[in-house]
Amino acid sequence: MNELPTYQPDFEEYIRQGEPGKQERAQIWRTAIGLQQVDGLETSDYLKQTVRRNIEGEITIDEVQRLVKEYYVNKTNREPDDDDKQEADLVTGNIGKILSSRTLDFTVNGYLSLHRRIFAGVFKHAGQIRDYDITKSEFVLRGGTVNYLNFEDIRTALDYEISREKTFDYSGLSSDEIIEHIAKFVSDVWQIHAFREGNTRTTAVFAIQYLRSIGYKVNNDMFAAHSWYFRNALVRANYKNVVQGINYEPVYLERFFRNLLLGEQWDLKSRYLVINPPAEYAVQPRADVGSVTENAGNVTENVTEKLSERQREILRLVKESPFVTTGIMADKLNVSVMTIRRDIEKMSHIIRRVGPDKGGHWEIIK
Repeated sequence: MNELPTYQPDFEEYIRQGEPGKQERAQIWRTAIGLQQVDGLETSDYLKQTVRRNIEGEITIDEVQRLVKEYYVNKTNREPDDDDKQEADLVTGNIGKILSSRTLDFTVNGYLSLHRRIFAGVFKHAGQIRDYDITKSEFVLRGGTVNYLNFEDIRTALDYEISREKTFDYSGLSSDEIIEHIAKFVSDVWQIHAFREGNTRTTAVFAIQYLRSIGYKVNNDMFAAHSWYFRNALVRANYKNVVQGINYEPVYLERFFRNLLLGEQWDLKSRYLVINPPAEYAVQPRADVGSVTENAGNVTENVTEKLSERQREILRLVKESPFVTTGIMADKLNVSVMTIRRDIEKMSHIIRRVGPDKGGHWEIIK
């Protein structure tokens, strides 16, 4: 197995430095890695180090995929989270290869094939339509679920949505109308939830490919930096509860696409999407872009003042994204995962973990 340097790619530096080839490759890999957060997955350091070699032009994407596969075949000391990291690494490599090309098969078969290509070598059912009905407990719905399409009608529904979009005429529409339509199309495809797993990652890659095909220069970094928000915005766009007075809320997804396609600066945080939010998530409604004001529902000062600076940063990360993992915290704060876990143990009176490491989330204790 090839030994690699321990340093990892600084995606922002590659993007800033402006060398077209490196810049494009860095954006692709940043997106492919970022999308794994949709399912609470982290890529390995080995994957990131191997990706850096591709960004530098030393190896091809095919070689990245080969090296990562060999890494797990030859790995003798298995860690508890290796299965999750292997999934994240393999899927990242697959997405990286897909995004590096400019192809798109805008048909039902093309959509199914996209899922197969993304999850090849990961899911035995890659590319296959699910054959049972599903529900999913959602953090932003306080445990509620979106009503996903029944499995018998999946292919018919996909064909309807894709065929309708293929013939849709955008001429004469305002920017607002275009954003509203694109958000609705992507939301409707996602609500079908055609597969057992991997629906959001497939929808994101499909959306990037489609937007490119109709002329948009898509800033893939939006999907990398805000993949959790993207998923939760899809949830809110497809959830209605008359008893609780909750209607479908496409505005959150539209804000994502306004940032993506129009360069606007909406503040995209998942905690703003929680229904009937606890005090610590509450925000005032925004009248226009850039006017966010948070309510003072934060943890009380007499608690936070006893925290170290790093522990306050951990609390901030948890508030920004309840699904943040200890690995991501460690990366952002430039410390080891064990250091983060020790800090979290000391903060057990403030935050707690709900659910498993994969798919669970953090809660702030009142």
